[in-house]
Amino acid sequence: MRILSLLPSATEIVSALGYSEQLVGRSHECDHPASVTDLPICSRPRIRVDTSSSEIDRSVKAIVSKGLSVYEIDEDTLRSLAPDFIVTQTQCEVCAVSERDVEKAVNDWLDGQGEIISLNPNRLEDAWADIIRVATALGNPRNGEAVVATLRERMARMRANTATREQRPRVALIEWIEPLMAGGNWMPELVDMAGGEHSPWLEFNALRESDPDIIVVAPCGFDLERTRSEMPPLTQRPEWKKLRAVATGQVYLTDGHHFFNRPGPRLAESLEILVEILHPDSTPSRHRGKAWMPL
Repeated sequence: MRILSLLPSATEIVSALGYSEQLVGRSHECDHPASVTDLPICSRPRIRVDTSSSEIDRSVKAIVSKGLSVYEIDEDTLRSLAPDFIVTQTQCEVCAVSERDVEKAVNDWLDGQGEIISLNPNRLEDAWADIIRVATALGNPRNGEAVVATLRERMARMRANTATREQRPRVALIEWIEPLMAGGNWMPELVDMAGGEHSPWLEFNALRESDPDIIVVAPCGFDLERTRSEMPPLTQRPEWKKLRAVATGQVYLTDGHHFFNRPGPRLAESLEILVEILHPDSTPSRHRGKAWMPL
């Protein structure tokens, strides 16, 4: 069995299911578990990703307006790998290689050979269903059910630990810095499970009016250091210092590249990070300094 994964969460799902040895290729962003970094890379971005948040946003909007995906497949590598299964996604055009591009590449370069497994998570239940979908396609649905059961149990314990708390801080979870974007999809569920109350907003004025108790910054694709370097467009705003969370030292930066934005097994670890931030007295801070830090 030869498996090609074209998005990081899928690579983590395949590995959690016990098929890491069957992975023959990966996307340019797949980096966990560490063993996959030795695999051939089968995708690349059509835009520069080493620029600022605002420049990346402009580039993404420009390329999507032309009907193109932000990423493209390395067709020569795809043909040389000859995968039996290709795992991709249909959730968004800016997250990974589009399903449309994968289908075209399979027809053009693999003579239609190779089964495409498409993931489309919007909520936690969708993420768990995707794990079982991958396991079923690979011939072992019970393995997928076992992995999901373990994740559910792990997250249920954390939720039970926070459910009895009287204080539920209002939390703003930021998914992109400039322009400002709130975390959607499964992120409000994570905040709720961590014992917080999600504070929805889209623009800074709405953030100011909501005035949350805690601000968690988890930009898609940015690790902890990159997140910190991207903060000036927010922190240099005159209104920033007037926010309750800023005045009380309750602004936290996280590794949004590896956590929160990957709908796979490490959503459970993302919940652990939120619990550490929201309720530091309830659990050891084993992720502090590695996956999150105070601003």
